[in-house]
Amino acid sequence: MKMTPLDIRQKRFEVSLRGYSKKEVEAFLELTAGEFEEVVRENISLKEELKRTLTRLEQHVEREKTLQETMVTAQRISEEVKAQARKESEVIIAEAELQAEKIVAGANARLVELVKDLNELKRQKVQFEAQLATLIDSHKKLLETFRTPERGDVAFLVKKSGE
Repeated sequence: MKMTPLDIRQKRFEVSLRGYSKKEVEAFLELTAGEFEEVVRENISLKEELKRTLTRLEQHVEREKTLQETMVTAQRISEEVKAQARKESEVIIAEAELQAEKIVAGANARLVELVKDLNELKRQKVQFEAQLATLIDSHKKLLETFRTPERGDVAFLVKKSGE
C-alpha cells in the first residue's frame, strides 16, 4: 500500500501511560509529512522531466534514423551518379575512338588515292618522255634525211631546174 503525506498527518497513536510525548510525535509526523510531500513533488517533477527527456530522446533517435537513411540514400545516389558518369565517359571515349578510326581510315584512303595518282603521274611522265624521245628521234631522222641528200635526189633536183 502506498503512503501519502496525508496518511502521515492523519495517523493517530493510542495514548498509553508512559508513552511518547504527544506534541513531539505530532511535530515529528508533521515534519515527516512535509519532507515526504517534498519527495513526492520532486518525484512527480522528475517523472515529468523523464517523460520530456524520453520524448526528446525518441525525437533524437528518429532524427538519427532519418539521418542514417538520408546518408545511405545520398551514398547510393552518389554511387549511381558515379556509375552514370563512368558510363557516359565510356560512351564519349568510344565515340571519340570511333571518330578517330574514321579519320585515320579517311586519311589512309586519301593516302592510297594520292599514291595511286602519283604512280599514274609517274607512268604518264615515263610514257610522255618515251613518246617525246621517239618524236625527237623521228625528227632527227627526218632532219638527217633532209641534210644528206641521196644521189638520186640531186639528179632529180638538177633535172627539174634544167627543164
